[in-house]
Amino acid sequence: MTVIEKDVPRSALRRGRRRGAVGSRWTPYAFLMVPVVYLTVFQAVPLLQELRLSFTRTSLLNPGNNEWVRLDNFRAIVEDPEFIRTLTTTLIYVIVCVVGAIGIGLGTALLLNVNFRGRGLARALVTVPWAAPGVAIALVAAWMMNAQYGVVNRALEAVGLGVPDGQILASETYALPAVLATTVWQLFPFPTIVLLAALQSVPKETTEAAMMDGAGRWWTFRAATWPVIRPTVALLAVLMAIWSIRRFELIWLMTKGGPLGSTRTIVIDLYSRAFESNDLGMAAAIGMVGVVISLLLVTGSLIVNRRAEKEAAA
Repeated sequence: MTVIEKDVPRSALRRGRRRGAVGSRWTPYAFLMVPVVYLTVFQAVPLLQELRLSFTRTSLLNPGNNEWVRLDNFRAIVEDPEFIRTLTTTLIYVIVCVVGAIGIGLGTALLLNVNFRGRGLARALVTVPWAAPGVAIALVAAWMMNAQYGVVNRALEAVGLGVPDGQILASETYALPAVLATTVWQLFPFPTIVLLAALQSVPKETTEAAMMDGAGRWWTFRAATWPVIRPTVALLAVLMAIWSIRRFELIWLMTKGGPLGSTRTIVIDLYSRAFESNDLGMAAAIGMVGVVISLLLVTGSLIVNRRAEKEAAA
């Protein structure tokens, strides 16, 4: 200890060292200001602008001249049978994407969690669909389902399941399943990687004890593995649902919401109203409906998770 340190009380020395290592008490708030400013400028302000716009009749060709119409846009949406169909299509799209991507991802993660030769290569290859650009995936998928030279049509014809005239993306019956299959193929690597990490955090002692007690694979998974990975699955379900509601480029490039609106989701309808019908007010109202649905999904997920945590603690 130096002469200067001897003359200074120990409490003051400790406070000085803490300030030097951590900084002032305002340091955490300074770091928080960056994301707060970002969210305010790029999220909160546009959202409030969209909310204001949803109560007006505004044309894309003359956005400065708008008329305040209160709830007329929302009333028109509710009374429009085509929008009800759009909501139904969106719901189907979200459910299939969430269940399909997480289900396939969980199965793939369980396979990749087993030791076998070439596991590292398999883990790398499984990320390819997720890493590929969405535009490229949409264009390649549309080319593969082409009526004249698409490989999908040739494969279906070879097993006796050919689509009439090969018009997969031009058929009201087959367009949505085709878009869903492409979307799930693109999405499933993300749940695979996340769930694989969750599976590796499951204590081996628990699974080994369950198997020693005579439990089969299914009961071992249900009793030892599922309680550990269930919070991860719940978080993935919320993320996948929100991403599915917001997905635009893949659907637009493959079908543009057609044929006859069979693949039209909320985002496709929003884009069509804003940039094809030039109705910014109606598009903003549709966007607010999407925001409300997303908030309901998040709120419902939080309620379910809290109830599950209380049941587990009890």
